Amino acid sequence: MLSLLGCSLLVSSVLKNVTNVITAVGEMYLFGKHHDNRVWAALFLMIISAITGGLTDLSFHAVGYTWQIINCFLTASYSLTLRRVMDTAKQLTKSGNLNEFSMVLLNNTLSLPLGIFLVFVFNEIDYLSRTPLLRLPMFWLVITFSGVLGLGISFTSMWFLHQTGATTYSLVGSLNKIPLSIAGIFLFKVPTSVENSASIFFGLLAGVFFARAKIRERSS
Repeated sequence: MLSLLGCSLLVSSVLKNVTNVITAVGEMYLFGKHHDNRVWAALFLMIISAITGGLTDLSFHAVGYTWQIINCFLTASYSLTLRRVMDTAKQLTKSGNLNEFSMVLLNNTLSLPLGIFLVFVFNEIDYLSRTPLLRLPMFWLVITFSGVLGLGISFTSMWFLHQTGATTYSLVGSLNKIPLSIAGIFLFKVPTSVENSASIFFGLLAGVFFARAKIRERSS
C-alpha cells in the first residue's frame, strides 16, 4: 500500500518479480532444493521484465521504491516461513499436517496484534472518526468484497504451498502481474511504450519457460 503512494500500479507489480529470485535463493539455502535451468531462465526473464518495466517509470520516487523493495523481502520471507511451518507440522502433529483452515486462522490471528499496533501508529482511529466514507454504502460493499478476496487469497495460498514449493508459489503468483499490468494501462490510462510492451512480453515468456520446466520435472 505504501509503495503505491510513490510508484505506479504497473511498476509496483513488475518490481515484485524480484521476490521470485529472493525466494528461489532462500529455498536453495534453507531447504537444499535444486532448481532446473529453465526455472532460472524464467527467473532471469522476470528480472528483465522488471528492468524494462522500470524504464517506463520516469517519475522515480525513492520512498515508493524503498517500500517496494522491503515488500519483496517480506513476501519472500513469508512464503519461505510458511513452507518451514508446514514441514515442521508434519513432524510435530498427529495428523502430519496443518490443514488450510487452521493455517488461515492462525495466520490472521497472529497478524491482529501488528494490525492493531499499526492502527495507532498511523492514527487511523482519528481518521476514521472524521472521514465521510463510513456513511457510504458503496464503501462498505467494496471493503467487504476486499476482505472476502483477501480470505480467498489466504486460503488458496495455503493450499498451493501444501502442494508445491515456495519458488513455484512465488513464480506462478507473478504471472498475475501480466493481466494486472495490462489492466492498469487501460483502467488508469498509463501511457504505453516499447519498454512497457517489452516488459509484458518478457513476463509472458517467463511464464512459458517456467511451465515447460515444471512439465519436464514432473515427467522425469
